[in-house]
Amino acid sequence: MTELSITRFIDAPPAKVWDIMTNRIDEWWCPKPWRAEFEGLEKRAGGVSNCTMYGPDGEVHPHPGTVLAWDEGKRFAFTDTIVGDLQPAGPFMIGVWTIAPEGDGTRYTAVARHWTEVDAKRHAEMGFDEGWGACADQLVALCEGQ
Repeated sequence: MTELSITRFIDAPPAKVWDIMTNRIDEWWCPKPWRAEFEGLEKRAGGVSNCTMYGPDGEVHPHPGTVLAWDEGKRFAFTDTIVGDLQPAGPFMIGVWTIAPEGDGTRYTAVARHWTEVDAKRHAEMGFDEGWGACADQLVALCEGQ
């Protein structure tokens, strides 16, 4: 298995979820008490995705990457495999975030696709379910106005 995923139903229309996902990304992107800052996010395929995560004890984790897909209102995808001006980096994953209408709300799904089973297992052991689940829950709370 090289793919890990998280899904949530959000009791809000897709347009609202997309707006919050993309325009308020710093507010839900990493689990609290950590915080994320996107220094650059070009909303287009081939664009730059530069995010830094800051921990409560002074930790700083830069996450440079490239936007692979930006399908307005539906999905976006990033990778850490390519950074800067098409420079190769150590491949770890491709992340894909999608939304789709479901009943009166929206189905949110986040997927991490890894090159190897070892990378997927390492990501799971790093706390994928807990971390990405917390991010999904933070997005749900923002979208549902909680």
